[in-house]
Amino acid sequence: MTGDRKTISEMVRDKFDDLTRAERQLVDAILRNYPVSGLGSITALAQSADVSTPTVGRLVQKLGFHGYPAFQAALRAELEEQLSSPLVKHDRWSDGAPDTHILNRFADAAVDNLRQTLGQIDPADFDAACALLAGLERRIFAVGGRITHALADYFCTHMQVIRDRVIPLAANSNTWPHYLLSMRPGDVLVVFDIRRYENDILKLAEMAADNGTEIVLFTDQWGSPVAPLARHRFNCRIEAPSVWDSSAATVVILETLIAGVQQRNWDTTRDRMKAIEDLFDRTRLFRKFN
Repeated sequence: MTGDRKTISEMVRDKFDDLTRAERQLVDAILRNYPVSGLGSITALAQSADVSTPTVGRLVQKLGFHGYPAFQAALRAELEEQLSSPLVKHDRWSDGAPDTHILNRFADAAVDNLRQTLGQIDPADFDAACALLAGLERRIFAVGGRITHALADYFCTHMQVIRDRVIPLAANSNTWPHYLLSMRPGDVLVVFDIRRYENDILKLAEMAADNGTEIVLFTDQWGSPVAPLARHRFNCRIEAPSVWDSSAATVVILETLIAGVQQRNWDTTRDRMKAIEDLFDRTRLFRKFN
């Protein structure tokens, strides 16, 4: 699968308003355990959604596939992408890498990732996520995985200036039950989870959701297993000509979300920023030239 091609989950979101009731019911069934849900027979998929097999055929055609086998082939390709290790990614990119400089290739990929990511975000849903995180009555927890914990830390560093009651979870998952004890209905857990999705993060999100905690998810174009639990999710495209996935699009959406929360809480944020600048001056954290 190339970086330019939309995933099936992105396709169904694009087409959702044009689907019939039965087709929407089918889409819900597909997305519940995506992409594995569509890898069985057409009859099994229809039964799982309580629709007819012709309904499956019509949806597949609306998504641009010639038939159910082509639809399944696309799902299998997505699953392979999700599970691919860094070494597999290197082989794929190096075999087809153009002759242009890596700076240009990587920049082109990052810009394309951002363009496609922005195209999938509903502004109303984005605003609702900002409003959720701006609610001072809520506590905000944040967690990431082996790589994405850096994004969770980045988020918390900014949010702790904007508002109080922002709590980064420790990297050691053995301590997470201690945080779960403090989570209350209406609190928010911000989760960062991209492909090679981590089992501990899914378990944490499941237990948090059982407590009534709201989930905001940053994931990739395929979608973490946490996605069905999330009140708001941002599918950020991550493909890049590298053994590593790119966080560029994710960081742009994350920084925009932080700016949206700051804007809503500006009166409180302004006072907190003045206070923290005073603390910086007293501790001489930053160098001054006057």
